[in-house]
Amino acid sequence: MTGRIIAVASGKGGVGKTWLSITLAHALAEQGRRVVLMDADLGLANADVQLGLNPARDLSAVLAGASAETATQALPAGFHLLAGRSGSGALASLAGPALEAALDLPRQLSEAFQDVVVDLGAGVEAPQRRLAALADLLLVVATEEPTSLTDAYAVLKLHAKDSPGGEARLVVNLAGSAASGQRTHATLEAATRRFLARGLVLAGVVRRDAKVPDSIRHQTPLLTRHPACAAAQDVRALARGLAG
Repeated sequence: MTGRIIAVASGKGGVGKTWLSITLAHALAEQGRRVVLMDADLGLANADVQLGLNPARDLSAVLAGASAETATQALPAGFHLLAGRSGSGALASLAGPALEAALDLPRQLSEAFQDVVVDLGAGVEAPQRRLAALADLLLVVATEEPTSLTDAYAVLKLHAKDSPGGEARLVVNLAGSAASGQRTHATLEAATRRFLARGLVLAGVVRRDAKVPDSIRHQTPLLTRHPACAAAQDVRALARGLAG
């Protein structure tokens, strides 16, 4: 039985997508699940940087012939990481067989892991859209900012076109409160119902928390450095909802 592929996307950068992908993978691993995080932000990967790692192998090594599972690195937090190539633009312009090989990586990883969390690049370029369409679940990360909602709607609209039967849910990050996050969801869901003729499930609200930038500065997972903080509680609730 293959595992589940969870793609994490955003219409724009700066909404905390990579941080959320890392923390979600950690929270799922805390539940005893075998989890791998694949950094598929082609060309601008930075999950390894946020975690303070210098992987011996990364996504480019897999594309050069290494097996996907052996290129992953087991982390003390309890999950595995398949790093991207930080600071390189080469992977962003993949095409032909190389692109098809990259698109097949989540499926390969799902044969060895229960959950494959795929951190997509921000935006709506073709590789990101194709990876999103291949996922069992797409999590779209947005903040309360109007521009973020507009961009999140664009991602949802294209996903509805690329994968008519696919499932997408919203995660509101950096929310002022749980209630304000729910209002943000209601605003975006009204748009999807009106223009896309489909509802939008709220996967979770993650409150703004000063402990998050502190953990990033120290290149330490939030659930390790500040396990009891508000944002940690919120991501754990998100993970429980997905596991359930």
